[in-house]
Amino acid sequence: MKNKTGLLPAGSPQNEGGNSPRSMLMLASSMLIFGTIGIFRRHIPLSSALLSFIRGAIGSVFLLAFVRLRGRKIRHGLPRRILILLIVSGTMIGINWILLFEAYNYTTVATATLCYYMEPTILVLLSPIFFREKLTPKKLICAAAAFAGMVLVSGAAGEGIPQGDALVGILFGLSAAVLYAGVVIMNKMIRNVDPYEKTILQLSSASVCLLPYLLATGQFSRIELVPSAAVLVLIVGLVHTGIAYALYFGSTDGLQAQTIAVMSYLDPVSALLFSAFLLKEPISAGGIPGAVLILGAALISEWH
Repeated sequence: MKNKTGLLPAGSPQNEGGNSPRSMLMLASSMLIFGTIGIFRRHIPLSSALLSFIRGAIGSVFLLAFVRLRGRKIRHGLPRRILILLIVSGTMIGINWILLFEAYNYTTVATATLCYYMEPTILVLLSPIFFREKLTPKKLICAAAAFAGMVLVSGAAGEGIPQGDALVGILFGLSAAVLYAGVVIMNKMIRNVDPYEKTILQLSSASVCLLPYLLATGQFSRIELVPSAAVLVLIVGLVHTGIAYALYFGSTDGLQAQTIAVMSYLDPVSALLFSAFLLKEPISAGGIPGAVLILGAALISEWH
């Protein structure tokens, strides 16, 4: 199972006997938090690179403190191969955030979210190359359904190919999905690493990789935030990253793997609803059936 973060709870056992109500509440809370990040991004006047840097920095520091307070130890001396994979995947996460935040800037939160959730389809198509998995008829049908859904969401079926900002936003969202798929592939190669430890290293790598670019472009000297915007930035770092990840990873031990997969779709569904009701963003005629096709195909392709 994966979520909007591009991070996997690999290495954390799932409960095969039943689902803990407390764990279900924790997971649902984390998914709903992830679903609101597009709303907050809309009201933060920072570049996507700078916001991604701050998010990774605050989130990694929070999780490190959280792990320390719980008495868990961070292992040192990881194998070189694993460390390289963590750093590279963390760098990809940082760039992935930038692409997603830019998608929010250029198109609606709903469209950006649905473009991003093309990732399972992209992963299915790449699985024969990286994991030597067969493309079964079910997976091919799901991939075709997701593509049809993307056509409907983009408006290409009725109004023709999107133009201007709408097209740019869609391309950013789809690029983020491709990078997201790459992160998932790399995470599958990282085994026997504590999920908190892995996440801390990846989030810190996401920030560090962006630092040279931010320094070279002088973005730190141009930070001008009113108090309300500064609070929103802190919320994205603490709540949408640190607390959401802590809730997410803390819930997986008490849930069955299939339950985690199904509940993860609270994230995109809630993002669509928040987009419509809080931002008053219009939903096109093809938006709802397109969303059903994309999310339904992603869910069915993961259902074993």
